[in-house]
Amino acid sequence: MATDSETTTETSIEDDWGAAMAEQAESTSVLQAKTESAQVFSEFSDKNRLTDTQNDIDFILDIPVQLTVELGRTKIAIKNLLQLAQGSVVELDGLAGEPMDVLVNGCLIAQGEVVVVNDKFGIRLTDIITPAERIRKLNK
Repeated sequence: MATDSETTTETSIEDDWGAAMAEQAESTSVLQAKTESAQVFSEFSDKNRLTDTQNDIDFILDIPVQLTVELGRTKIAIKNLLQLAQGSVVELDGLAGEPMDVLVNGCLIAQGEVVVVNDKFGIRLTDIITPAERIRKLNK
């Protein structure tokens, strides 16, 4: 037969074991709840990220930029510039038939050839500069 001290020890061990099991079950359920809520918030934030990106793109679509088509360039001394008059010819470094540079805000983005549409000049793009080439040119 068990003595009172042995019974108390067994009851104490059983109580400790039961408390540990209850604590483990509680922490498991809390961990599951946190994981489920993290998944919900993750899905929610991913959806918001997509709409935020779309809103960012929509925001910049209305920003005006300066598009320029460049026939060529030249350097000229001020005294020669002051001598220019109506009918003067200025020689440029671009060759006839060579593609024109298309610049957006001064940055080269494409090349093309001149076309006439309804008595207006236009440009048909023949070569688009890749983003990698643009970055390489900026670093020079």
